[in-house]
Amino acid sequence: MDNGKINLTYDGRVSLSFQLAIPHAPDKVWKVITEREYLDAWFPADVDFNLTPGADLLFKVTPEQVERFGLPADHVTRGTVISVHPHRILEFLWDADTLHWELAPDGTGGCWLTLTHTMEDEESAYAHAAGWHAGLEVVAAQLDGREVDWSPWDRADELSPQYRKSA
Repeated sequence: MDNGKINLTYDGRVSLSFQLAIPHAPDKVWKVITEREYLDAWFPADVDFNLTPGADLLFKVTPEQVERFGLPADHVTRGTVISVHPHRILEFLWDADTLHWELAPDGTGGCWLTLTHTMEDEESAYAHAAGWHAGLEVVAAQLDGREVDWSPWDRADELSPQYRKSA
């Protein structure tokens, strides 16, 4: 998988984006990025998506985050669903950040999966990059029917040096 790309946006924010060629149909990929049974293995929070524009979202910490980072077990952040076009686009706010997921058919039965995470500052983009990279590796494994016998948290730690800002 290629590394994510970090860019400035027109409004002075920063976007982190990943694009993957996925040899699976958009409807199958949609399930992996929206349904709880798949999200629990890779998404960096405990969330149930209500796929209705305007719906409120609660992002709860996972037991792994409590153990690794010492976050309070009752810590939650909030978000709102912005846009849903099933099997094509999911966009939501997570606090002040915007996450935009897009699935585009590739003409061969597979699709392109693009994740764009837009946030306030460049340091946040570097901080999130390895985690999203590792999570998307789990997504690819789930889609391919491969066992996920590694921790995405440990994998993010391994990938972290690739996403350090150059001086």
